[in-house]
This record gives sequence, C-alpha cells and structure tokens, in this order.
Amino acid sequence: MELVQDTSRPPLKYLKGIPMVKYFAEATETLQNFQAFPDDLLVSTYPKSGTTWVSEILDVIYQGGDLEKCRRAPIYIRVPFLEFKSPGVPSGMSSSSGKYTATPPLLKTHLPVSLVPQSLLHQKVKVIYVACNPKDVAVSYYNFHNMAKVHPDPGTWDSFLEKFMDGKVSYGSWYQHVKEWWELSRSHPVLYLFYEDMKENLKREIRKILGFLGCSLPEEIVDLIEQHTSFKKMKENPMTNYTTLPSHHMDHSASPFMRKGIIGDWKNTFTVAQNERFDAHYAKKMAGYDLNFRWQV
Repeated sequence: MELVQDTSRPPLKYLKGIPMVKYFAEATETLQNFQAFPDDLLVSTYPKSGTTWVSEILDVIYQGGDLEKCRRAPIYIRVPFLEFKSPGVPSGMSSSSGKYTATPPLLKTHLPVSLVPQSLLHQKVKVIYVACNPKDVAVSYYNFHNMAKVHPDPGTWDSFLEKFMDGKVSYGSWYQHVKEWWELSRSHPVLYLFYEDMKENLKREIRKILGFLGCSLPEEIVDLIEQHTSFKKMKENPMTNYTTLPSHHMDHSASPFMRKGIIGDWKNTFTVAQNERFDAHYAKKMAGYDLNFRWQV
C-alpha cells in the first residue's frame, strides 16, 4: 500500500486538455474499458453541485423508501464514484461491482462529456445531471479544496477564483462542463436539473426524477424522501456526510463536507469587485446559451 502522505496535495494532471486530480486522472485513463449496461443510471455534475443530494434521493427511490436499506453503507459505496482513486481507499471501479451497490446500478461522475466512458454513451445509459450557479459552486469548491487533500492547496480565495474562472481547477471549466452536458441532452436521455430548483421545491423535482425513471411512488414515500434528504438530516447522517472517510483524505476540522447547502452564500465571500468581474465573465462565456442560472432563491 502506498504511504498515506502520498495522497497529500499532488499537482493536477491533464487529460485531453482537462486538469484532473492526479489519482482521478490515472483512474480515468483505465475507464475506457468500463462496460456499462442499458439499465445503469449515471449521476453527473460539476463538483459541489448537489451530487450527494441527488444520489441519496435516488437510492431511497431504488429502495422503495426503506431507509434502513439506505444505511447499508456510505453513499460513496452505494453510488460508486467512477473515476475515484486514492491510496488507502477502495476505488470507484472496485466499488461498482460491490454487494452494497443498488440494483440496477447507480453510478456517479464529475467527468466532462469528452472523458466519459464511451460504453455509457453507446448503451444510452440514462443520466441525471445537476447544475448549480457558478458563484456558489466556486465558494463551495474553494472550501472543499481546503478539506479534501487529494486536491492541490487552493491558496487564497482571490487566487482560487481566478483559477476557477480560467478552468484551471480539477475537472476544468464549469462553463464547458454545464454546456457540454446541456448539448448532450439533445441526443441522449439526460434529465437536466438545477440545484436552485431543488432548493425551491424538492417534491416537484423528485416527481421529475420519478417520471424520468418511469416509476411511481406513493405520496407518503415522496414526503419521506423530502424529509430524509433535507440538508440538516444529511449533514447529521454518517452515511451521507463523508465522516466515515479517514481524516487524511477529508479534514472535517478545516471544513465540513456538507457546509451550508444554501443558495446565495457566495455573497458572504465575493467582494463587490470580484462579483462585477465575474458577472462580465459569465455574460461572455454563456452568450448564446439558453441556460439560465439563479443567484438566489
């Protein structure tokens, strides 16, 4: 086994021009051999956009509302993170064939479309994509970098924001990511959700998911899912809050994995000058796209 200190703050590695966490890049290079099946379901997001939230919602749906079954293992085991790799922790690939995964399998990725295993596309695997406004994503990703040691040191907030805007953080440009998956939704079965819509009316979005999956649940189970996947409940739940990972992978004393879960928290971090510059950058990058993000709900 590799030494624990080997996990700490390695430089990013580029794949097809996209910066990645070193270990994730190594795993992604072997993912092209991954064999998907038509009844798999893929959860896809840019990091810090509601991945764990949607993953838990889906597992409760798959378990028919049986919350005890949802306690069978941590979320990263129940919904394997395809490109995850880190010394001393089971890889996403090894978890994907484990006994705790859902049936049919639920899978998770942050990969941009250009790096997704081709069999997922060829098999027309259904995808639930979640997008969140980039200001909140940037703040959340900065705090995540401080606690998740597979990432390079984020430096100051100001320098991190520059890197985020330039697409020089792991998984590259937020703009490219949300636009590529939006474009794919025109030709592939993708349910494109917005984090802000989920915060505004979760039951409405759960019903969208059920419709996309072609299944139905009694209203009392939908109510149960809404309650069980509230931010407060998930932050307290060791099966969803990532406290089961060793502290040398995620240092919860630096920042909890589940921090605030609100829309508009960016206002507490962005300066007026940063916000004005970001707005101009956003307008330029998103010109011509009918993707509308809300900065508060």
